[in-house]
Amino acid sequence: MKQSQALDILKMGKNVFLTGSAGSGKTFVLNEYINYLKKHKVSVGITAATGIAATHLGGTTIHSWSGIGIKDKLSENDIKSLLKKAYLKKHFLNTDVLIIDEVSMLHAHQLDLINNLCQAFRKNIQPFGGLQIVLSGDFFQLPPIARNNQQVCWVTQSEIWQNMNLNVCYLTEQFRQEDSNFLNILNEIRNNKVSNNSMQLLLSRINKILDFKLEPTKLYTHNIDVDSINLQELNKINAQPFVYNMQTRGRSILCEVLKKSCLAPEKLIVKIGAKVMFIKNDFEQGIVNGTIGKVIGIDEDGSNCPIVETSDGREIIAYPTEWKIEEDNKTLSEIRQIPLRLAWAITVHKSQGLSLDLAEMDLSKSFVAGMGYVALSRVRSLSGLALQGFNQLSLQVDQNILEFDKEFRKISEQSIESLQNFSKQEKIKIQEKFINISSNDFIEIKKKKIPNYIKTKDLIKKEKSISEIAKEIGFTKSTIINHIEKLVEMKKITSSNIKYLLPPKKDLIKIKSAFEKCNSELLRPVFDELEEKYDYEVLRLVRTYFNAKIDP
Repeated sequence: MKQSQALDILKMGKNVFLTGSAGSGKTFVLNEYINYLKKHKVSVGITAATGIAATHLGGTTIHSWSGIGIKDKLSENDIKSLLKKAYLKKHFLNTDVLIIDEVSMLHAHQLDLINNLCQAFRKNIQPFGGLQIVLSGDFFQLPPIARNNQQVCWVTQSEIWQNMNLNVCYLTEQFRQEDSNFLNILNEIRNNKVSNNSMQLLLSRINKILDFKLEPTKLYTHNIDVDSINLQELNKINAQPFVYNMQTRGRSILCEVLKKSCLAPEKLIVKIGAKVMFIKNDFEQGIVNGTIGKVIGIDEDGSNCPIVETSDGREIIAYPTEWKIEEDNKTLSEIRQIPLRLAWAITVHKSQGLSLDLAEMDLSKSFVAGMGYVALSRVRSLSGLALQGFNQLSLQVDQNILEFDKEFRKISEQSIESLQNFSKQEKIKIQEKFINISSNDFIEIKKKKIPNYIKTKDLIKKEKSISEIAKEIGFTKSTIINHIEKLVEMKKITSSNIKYLLPPKKDLIKIKSAFEKCNSELLRPVFDELEEKYDYEVLRLVRTYFNAKIDP
């Protein structure tokens, strides 16, 4: 199926499982659909099974979004407790489309839990409470993590999977690998039938010295400390270090989630000669997530940003960029950093979603079926691959996945046939109807209840204390400060509105100085610097005050 056909089906409001081989453009299609929904003011829940995948879409993990966390089961009391949480109610009621990327890494029971919560919050027994559900992923990638030696229970074995009338969109175009021989090898691994010719081609890459300006990135199958390896290599370079600290904006808790999920380091240290990797797509500059390069200088034209020479000889200035968590077309949190990380080494797990020009790997240590495919499919061509070895397991995939894949291809063909039964005008009419229903539902839900943070705003204008606001609305003081942070971020209140909440001037000066000395918006270092004299609520208020818009 082509990307355009998948988008047509998505825009018709169908429940969809979007799949395809690595590099077929699944994330691109999801981002196109997300932009389409936002343009038409349709509320979309953007989630993924892993934090790294979520940052590619500007969302959060499905575990956090839904409230299930790490739980395997939810009792009636658990569900009752979750139903009382205002932020979860907002998620479920104000959403029309729920996207879950990397769904293959979810366990069956987790998808069932999410479905149950959707039905409970929305008081609707339809699958996922009537939401359009968009699942995306590739079962040939890494499987769900089995805890306590439990058998992996694939998400396709969930109760809801067979009951949500899924349209499978199996993308068949290839945008990462342009090397036909290499693409054939990957396809043969996907079919568990590696030919003698493909085996010989792989053997030809053993101990291969890549004739490029740059050394290849080393991919490790085991969870070793690649940060330590990268730092060791950086320290070998006798040159001045350049340090770039991450900037944060928005809710501190969500910023911490972004930091953990994103490949961008909180403190990036580079030197001229350092091997680096771009970690975000920039199609205007011809950069993809995984482009390798070497720092050859620092831009002296005001930005002081690294100048990177890529493996194909282009020179690109790496300007800061943003990673965001958004909801209802509003930014909840944002981190800003140079989109680079040191690239001498990376784990296979963290490499998912990357497109590497050059990679060196030892697949002789593969310990689970499918790991070899995940690692190999990161590389763009056979000429960019150096192997230290591989074992038989590295070229195998789980037999269950092969059966899933046959079925997915079959249903995808049926989806194409169904789509072709509609004329262009009929498709547009169905798509417009879905948009109209969804956007109207969104507006209607929004009008039902005044958001609690707006209530906080009204009480701030009356100069009520944090304790008084918390008591009147029925929330904790910490939640009220959350509201204030959100109001400042949305520019609904300014510094003068919250000045009355601040500690005395002498304390304010001490706290401000501590933030400046720590050179960080994180609370813990400041808390320690001030010898625990001020609680976190005071520190949050002061930080918010100085982040707020100053009145003219």
